[in-house]
Amino acid sequence: MGVPSTEGIVEKVATSPDDTPSEPGEIALASNGNVIDDGLQRGLKNRHLQMIAFGGVVGASIWYGTGSAISYSGPVGALICFLIIGIDVFFVMQSLGEMSTLFPVQGAFIELAGRFVDPALSFSLGVNYWYLWCTNIASDYNNISLIMGLWTDAVPAWAWILIFWAGFQCTSLLGIVVYGEMEFWLACWKLVCVVGGFLVAILVNTGAIGGEYIGFRYWRDPGVIANGINGFGKTFILAAVYYSGTEMLALTAAESRNPRRDLPRAIRQTFWRILVIFIGLVFFAGIIVPSNDNRLLTATSKSAQSPWTLALANAGWEGGAHLVNVVMITAQLSSVNSAIYVASRSLVALATKGRAPALFAKTTANGVPVNAIVFSNFLGLISLLNIAATPGRVFTYLINISGSATFIAWAFVGVTHIRLRRAWDTQGRSPTELPYRAFLFPYGAWFVVLLNLFLVFISGYEVFVGGFAAVDFVFAYVVVAIFAVLYVGWKVVKRTKVVPLAEADLVTGRRDYLVTSEDSASEKEETPWYVAVKRFIFS
Repeated sequence: MGVPSTEGIVEKVATSPDDTPSEPGEIALASNGNVIDDGLQRGLKNRHLQMIAFGGVVGASIWYGTGSAISYSGPVGALICFLIIGIDVFFVMQSLGEMSTLFPVQGAFIELAGRFVDPALSFSLGVNYWYLWCTNIASDYNNISLIMGLWTDAVPAWAWILIFWAGFQCTSLLGIVVYGEMEFWLACWKLVCVVGGFLVAILVNTGAIGGEYIGFRYWRDPGVIANGINGFGKTFILAAVYYSGTEMLALTAAESRNPRRDLPRAIRQTFWRILVIFIGLVFFAGIIVPSNDNRLLTATSKSAQSPWTLALANAGWEGGAHLVNVVMITAQLSSVNSAIYVASRSLVALATKGRAPALFAKTTANGVPVNAIVFSNFLGLISLLNIAATPGRVFTYLINISGSATFIAWAFVGVTHIRLRRAWDTQGRSPTELPYRAFLFPYGAWFVVLLNLFLVFISGYEVFVGGFAAVDFVFAYVVVAIFAVLYVGWKVVKRTKVVPLAEADLVTGRRDYLVTSEDSASEKEETPWYVAVKRFIFS
């Protein structure tokens, strides 16, 4: 494939928020030399892309959320749920990889839904994805209060939330380059902690810590499956929430230096890292504590009880709880930053297209969307609901909202991908022209659509079992109702129509000028095996 020419492109150094490209082919430069594209700075390298998604997905809550998973559906039931959602995410990422490599635009699949399906879908999907990440911000702050509650109850949960909220408000305004470096190193630390967690679980299970061999005792008693279909429904939601964030790679394409080269690499490596880590954590949690241990996190919990904390306590090392707490609180640092990043960029994408107030589209001279960041983080204070309810109950409510919103977002990623390919074929283009092709298209894309629509409706199954609970029903299905109202309302008010395939825009936003001859040459260079191993682990 030839290298696109950059001849005729005009460069301009941005010295104020208004110094952004106004003419086609004009490029503004930040003070550090990076390209300013649609107001955002393209300052993320390949290693940043990979570890941002990893750091945002593997948060503190996974350390005690695995306990919730095995409590809901048993050790093998939890593994099955996380594996099925993992397959789902694999095909979601294949669809996103093809779309975002071809169109590395602000808003990613949110913007492309309006281009290839219906502008009304872009609005409803964008708002859905934005409040998904606002609830994730709130969930992360709630998680912090849960974790800190293990050390002391002298400080109320709301105070911990406000302290960390103020700190993250400051760090989130430092700019994309600083954010990328912070996420890279924090994610590397998290990777080390996960490997350490695997080793601790092995030592506890084999009796090297505690002196008692456990083996698969807890798979025999209380058993491998718990709570039937109700338990599976809860764990599917939990797994979706933990995997959600993998798709944030598509949004980083708008701030990547070279999305065509770096995005496919990041998608391949990040997915496998996350899958191995989640399956590993769920497996080890199921062999170090019984699924019926009443100290595992439930809706009535006031502090987080990690399976690793319980296993070390059972083995006679009470101080191990403090070690696990340190791991969890440091893990939380990058996941909150990532949640603020995705929420704010989703809001910027909506505002840029006139689907949210214009003030949220404004950025600084170095491409920092201050208004969108401050407002999105402010909504994270929803976590203060734990003043009226227990942190465990708030955790459950936020998980339900985030899970349903995630299933909706993933389903319409598949719909948008199918429509893009149909437009591509209708306008006489060949799949060989695509810089990245999704594996098993169209079967993978249809799998994503059908599975996630099914999971949206099964996720609230528990509210119909053992007596109807109105509050639980609202939290299980309110996201579906809001999404439908937003879509229909925007369609009626703006009189939008489904985009004809023959008229779909297949040109705008290609960003071919970001590919350089040096990049093409570097891809052909041979890499020593030890460098390849290092890159696979730490990008």
